[in-house]
Amino acid sequence: MTGNDRRWAPAWWCSRIVLWLAGARAVRISLAHTPVKKNIAALVVGGGNDISPEHYGGDIEAKVKLDPGRDQLEIEWIEYALRQKIPLLGICRGAQLINVVLGGSLHQDIRSMRKRTYNRPGLLPTKRVSLEEGSLLSSLFEKTRIKVNSLHHQAIKQPGRGLRVAGRDRDQIIQAVESDDGKPIVGVQWHPEYLFYVSGQRAIFHWLLQNICPKSPQ
Repeated sequence: MTGNDRRWAPAWWCSRIVLWLAGARAVRISLAHTPVKKNIAALVVGGGNDISPEHYGGDIEAKVKLDPGRDQLEIEWIEYALRQKIPLLGICRGAQLINVVLGGSLHQDIRSMRKRTYNRPGLLPTKRVSLEEGSLLSSLFEKTRIKVNSLHHQAIKQPGRGLRVAGRDRDQIIQAVESDDGKPIVGVQWHPEYLFYVSGQRAIFHWLLQNICPKSPQ
């Protein structure tokens, strides 16, 4: 799982727990943690700072917190996962970056787009999301209306190559994407690692592991 390189990284520790509960051993990837690629059987791209706007044609003058080194590191890992066809899960920033790597675009700041929902950050599942009928995520949750948490002010605008919209919030802002042809790729705008006490959120991580090939990629 990718993330920042700080010692105090709650998203990493929560993800490690939920992956352990699902039967996997999490390996940390950051600018300070560089595992061997061939030993990785699935990839989770975690949340964090905004993506540098030059990667998707955004406003380079905007005052946002960026991490260009992490951008480049994660882009390389996403490209590796796509080449090797290993299961790929993007969380919040991670979903956005997968989308950008596949040629999609982002809303740089969605706060002015909010009419029916708040953009107040929080870890509790207070935001309603509607999942598309027949989507992978609707099958994992076994329903089409769920509640999620929200920590973002950016979002996917136009899905990238091979991705389709799987969920939107009440303002019709994209909250989830997945492969349109059955590849093991899912991106969610919320943080399921903080909601591992919800069965549907745990199911996302179980799905990731169920799609691991018998042999690790070389």
